[in-house]
Amino acid sequence: MPTTVRLALVGLGNVGRAFLDLMVSKARVLAECHDLELALTGAADSLGAVMAEAGIDPLALRNHKERGGNAGNFPGGAAGMRAAKLVAQVSADLLLEASTVNLQTGQPGLDCVRAAIRRGMAVVLANKGPLVHAFGELTAAAQAQGVGLAYSATVCGALPVVNIGQRDLAACDVRSLAGIFNSTSNSILAAMGRGESYEAALRQAQLDGIAEADPGLDVEGWDTANKLVIIANSILRQPAALSDVQPVIGITGITAEQMRAAAAQGQVIKLVARAEQVGGDPAPKGLRDPSGLARYRLSVRPEWLPAGEFLASVNGWEMGIVFDTDIMGLQQFKVDERGPTPTAAAMLRDVIRLGNK
Repeated sequence: MPTTVRLALVGLGNVGRAFLDLMVSKARVLAECHDLELALTGAADSLGAVMAEAGIDPLALRNHKERGGNAGNFPGGAAGMRAAKLVAQVSADLLLEASTVNLQTGQPGLDCVRAAIRRGMAVVLANKGPLVHAFGELTAAAQAQGVGLAYSATVCGALPVVNIGQRDLAACDVRSLAGIFNSTSNSILAAMGRGESYEAALRQAQLDGIAEADPGLDVEGWDTANKLVIIANSILRQPAALSDVQPVIGITGITAEQMRAAAAQGQVIKLVARAEQVGGDPAPKGLRDPSGLARYRLSVRPEWLPAGEFLASVNGWEMGIVFDTDIMGLQQFKVDERGPTPTAAAMLRDVIRLGNK
């Protein structure tokens, strides 16, 4: 008989709803290939929450949300119930945290993750905020409680950047890494490369559903910086916060004229995140290893790349990363990720891993 894993889902936006779809469409694969059965026993959004020990129909909840409903007015729901209260009361083995990223405080996701770990629940994150604000605290708490904490969906969605860095490059010294981590800014730059203005490219990205109505996190570089902080903490083993990423420069100052000039010189402009070893240099607090020296300098900014470089080929919706290692050479990966399903699939990947422990 498959092992049943009871899930509580916080966040019923695009990614959360895509996960509800996957619970149904992948049920047979989960049972036959992974000996798992997923049961949704709680869900919350910004307007309320619903709990049911006997289980909640994932597709019924998904359809309810898409008709304009919310968790609070779903049958059996409680309007106004906060997500943290759901987590404190729900009968669940694992929390899925997919609420909106809050750069200022990491809330309400951070309190939800803390509550879940205190209760001995495993946690799978798509929300970057809690990790950016409290990576060390949360990983230490999960280890102390003996529960799983997984977050591969927080960095480039379906592209398994965290898994590659932690598992496949485990014995490596990563001398540097560089990546394109935000598909919204990348698609805007691609459109500008075809001759469109920044304003027109942004409007089209919003119409296509790539960019949010307020795309500031994407185009100003902060979404990319968030992901770089998670990479620094989880792969490079360097405690880092957003304030350690210097500079953070987005694409709002890039013009179509600059794009044309770059093309004329055989270059393309990309928003690039970098972590570069700087051992031996003085380092600010938070960027020091036990010797007091910097291990990596972190930055996010537009770069003019030769057209033949790998990152220059990461185009449109794509995201990619390059690891320069001492014993495994140059490792290059990219993904063409469209819509919320790949990120939801990354969450499912983490559920499978934790559910099989």
